[in-house]
Amino acid sequence: MTPGQGRKDLGADLSLDGRVAVVTGSGSGLGAAEAVELARSGAAAVVINDIRSGEATDAVIADIEAAGAKAALVVGDVSERETADAMVAEAVRLGGLHVVVNNAGITRDKMLFNMEDDDFDAVIRVHLRGHFLLTRNAAAHWRGESKKSDSPVYGRLINTSSEAGLFGPPGQANYGAAKAAITALTLSASRVLSRIGCTANAIAPRGRTGMTEGVFEDWDESKGPDPLSPDRVADLVSYLASPAAAGVSGQLFVVYGGMVALVDAPVVEKRFDAEGGVWDRREFADAVSGHWSGRPEGKSFSASEIMTL
Repeated sequence: MTPGQGRKDLGADLSLDGRVAVVTGSGSGLGAAEAVELARSGAAAVVINDIRSGEATDAVIADIEAAGAKAALVVGDVSERETADAMVAEAVRLGGLHVVVNNAGITRDKMLFNMEDDDFDAVIRVHLRGHFLLTRNAAAHWRGESKKSDSPVYGRLINTSSEAGLFGPPGQANYGAAKAAITALTLSASRVLSRIGCTANAIAPRGRTGMTEGVFEDWDESKGPDPLSPDRVADLVSYLASPAAAGVSGQLFVVYGGMVALVDAPVVEKRFDAEGGVWDRREFADAVSGHWSGRPEGKSFSASEIMTL
């Protein structure tokens, strides 16, 4: 493929022409697909990140450049402040910072009663702290640019949550907690960034990657395109990064294959109001117990069951 051959004619509202993007954890899997798709959607430059460099990151850089964009690699742990600083600095060097995709993550799955402190801390550090550092740095950069121009600026933040943060699968207390917190972080960021014209959204993707080996069954290519291909997720990320998504912020999308589900905010299921203004413990116990009377006992969901919800 010659440089620029992978560019897509998407129209002005979907084009990322002239924009500079940063994608964490983009040496392979979802992050790699997202980084390359942003380049194909017209981005002028894409900064990729991984914990180490090698053949995988070289291949992603080659694909980005083949799509006609500049590419740069920042090697480092996303949970370290220096890595977040370096990614923003590299983007600015390449022409600015317009799109941030927080994707990097790890898993340390164990049942709650077997989970070590380090298993919990490592997942929270990489996912939640990693998201926070680059989110905070990007927000500070965009706010500074808005102050300079005294006008709104172009900023698109796309964070990676998970259905684990909604359903709390057994064996993923650390991962589920981190992903739920990332959704809350994104909602908070969207309220702040809206003041300067920027957006913040979260995705909960299902994709066949190295991190999900053993979760999804192998796909028979004779059946057609893989519904769990990371490319399907990258399409949504490219849209959320585009001018067309200027009015979309503070949202969580589940995405895989040809399906995108917009997740509604939590709602109050039932209010329990004391007749006299103050609950008597016995009255409260009777009211609450009666609400669940006849319902099946609560259950946990396996990964395969979540796929069917």
